[in-house]
Formats: sequence, C-alpha cells, structure tokens
Amino acid sequence: MEDLNFPVEIVVCPTVRAADGLALSSRNSYLGDEERRAATVLFRSLTAARDAYEHGERNADALRAAMKSVLDTEPLAQINYLAASDPLTLVDLDLVENGVLLSLAVRIGGTRLIDNLLLPGDDYVARD
Repeated sequence: MEDLNFPVEIVVCPTVRAADGLALSSRNSYLGDEERRAATVLFRSLTAARDAYEHGERNADALRAAMKSVLDTEPLAQINYLAASDPLTLVDLDLVENGVLLSLAVRIGGTRLIDNLLLPGDDYVARD
C-alpha cells in the first residue's frame, strides 16, 4: 500500500474452481448437498454479467442487474452485496470504461460465500 508505506505486493491470479464453477474454499465444507448445489449460482451470476460485458454492455447497473437476475432464480441465495468496481481503486462504477471487477457475497443457508471475476478492458494495465 503506497499511501501507507506498507511493503505490500498484490498478486492477481485466477480463482481455482471446481468443475461446476464453484470457487474452492474452506467455507464450502459448511454446505450440505442441497446448499452445495445451490452455491453454483454465484459463478453463474458472474458469468451472466461477463457475457453481457463481452456483448458490449458497459453500464455497471446493467451488469449488477445481470448478476442479480441469476441469483434471484435460486431460493437459497440471500444476497449480501453485488459490485461492479474499478479494478484498481475498487470504487463502485456507474460506467465501465477500462475493465471491471465483478464481486459478490451471498449467503447460502448459514454460509456466507464470496466470489469475483476480473474483466479487463482494452486499455487495462496493472500498476507496478
């Protein structure tokens, strides 16, 4: 963190996922069979927003709505938050101009799960 003079380096890498898209996490052990099946809705919601983005959608509210519409199909999913943020500042966006970090937190039963998907823009360059 440059502004706090902490010697921190952030390394971005892909999320490791099960074959059905669920992010691998120790929290998954708290899910029963039905909840585990329901939890796949997180990645499906992120991919719905990714598909909209890849088809030219740049309105962040529309991307969040794409995530919400998929999550709303799963009765066990209780949304904590949905975000479409600037990948560098994490500020929530109105309009995606240079990539977007899609993220969410959803409670499935008693377990709070989080997931995210980074969609770089044409001009997106990570800072050193």
